Amino acid sequence: MHILACVKQTPKSDNVKIDPATGCLIRSGAESAMNPFDEYALEEAVCLKEQLGGTVSVITMGPPAAENVLRDSIARGADKVYQLGDMAFAGSDTWATSYALSKGAEKINALEKIDIILCGKQTNDSDTGHIGPQISAWLQWPNAAFVRRVVQADEKGITVERLTEDGTDELYLPYPCVISVVKEISDPRVRSVKGRLAAKRAEVVKWTADDIGADKTKLGLKNCPTRVVKSFAPQRDSSAVVIEGANGKEKAAKLVDLLKENKYI
Repeated sequence: MHILACVKQTPKSDNVKIDPATGCLIRSGAESAMNPFDEYALEEAVCLKEQLGGTVSVITMGPPAAENVLRDSIARGADKVYQLGDMAFAGSDTWATSYALSKGAEKINALEKIDIILCGKQTNDSDTGHIGPQISAWLQWPNAAFVRRVVQADEKGITVERLTEDGTDELYLPYPCVISVVKEISDPRVRSVKGRLAAKRAEVVKWTADDIGADKTKLGLKNCPTRVVKSFAPQRDSSAVVIEGANGKEKAAKLVDLLKENKYI
């Protein structure tokens, strides 16, 4: 088995700032770490490797500092790591990001055939949940999102249980496929001393847009089909109305009148 996990370096804090001119996150000076949801994807990748044998590769797209999450991935059980780093990627939305990751996956697949690509369900800096499904669309591979359990996996395909609006269902996906997981799927392991030592020695393979054969007209802020037009903190109204009455029946009647007056009912 060859499993590719996609990870991202994101701000540790929820208190992030957005550049009003570009609509992009201001990352300079912010403490960063692996996106929490990607930790579960990486853990599941390592679990599948332990169950079926094989290799876990990890890919990220980001600035030089994003190398840290790749070394962290080695400490958690990954075998090989790849970084897409190029100013051509700067400001990419999910469409452009997933395109770049799909091109990186294609190059890795040419080196060693990929069976499964694993992603976290979303990132904590944008919360879109787009990347996994979009990568599958670019590659034209089967996809399952919101996966909470691997039912069975063998050399031909994988059966997963995913969350739906009204419960769960089971899907069988032949290889190669793309899966996005939720945090219920596993508990990320503690980094071992052996893993930490391996992380320091690991080679991080770094590729530019040219290295992966990407079309630069599909990369970067100026080529994104989506834009952040405006960002703002929502106004909070903490006002409350106290309903008085001699008893519960009277209070209930006043509440109904108030709801009708404000056209809620």
